[in-house]
Amino acid sequence: MLSLKRALLVLWILMLGGCAAVQSDFEKPQVSVTSFRSVPSEGMAPRFLIGLHIVNPNREAISLQGISYQVSLEGRKLLNGVANNLPDVPAYGEADFSVTATADLLNGFRLLTDLLQSRRDSVNYELTARLDLGSYLPYVNVLKSGVLNLGRL
Repeated sequence: MLSLKRALLVLWILMLGGCAAVQSDFEKPQVSVTSFRSVPSEGMAPRFLIGLHIVNPNREAISLQGISYQVSLEGRKLLNGVANNLPDVPAYGEADFSVTATADLLNGFRLLTDLLQSRRDSVNYELTARLDLGSYLPYVNVLKSGVLNLGRL
């Protein structure tokens, strides 16, 4: 009985080592926003369609299980959403898909009030997303930020 426990312990340690070795050469996929447009909404809150482009620099295909995301302007969370039913991204390949985001009206009104009072020429934006790559791969967190020039829009 004692040798069975030892054998199971050794097997468990080898499996953990194998999982660590598999994930050590995993490279984070690159995510970029390719489009952003308004779509008809069913209620009062506006909805937007956000186009995303994912590049997989790994030698194994990625099966996206889901994504959660949010867009903030001037630190105010304005858009958020989740999606499943996403395409597989082939090894050393790319995939395009769209996700729907819903606006937070209260934060939108607060931002609009702040912008009208301060008469700013630009606003800071931030896109955060969390990609679920399945049970054997780590989550991938994406953060894109920058400045939108309002004078050119």
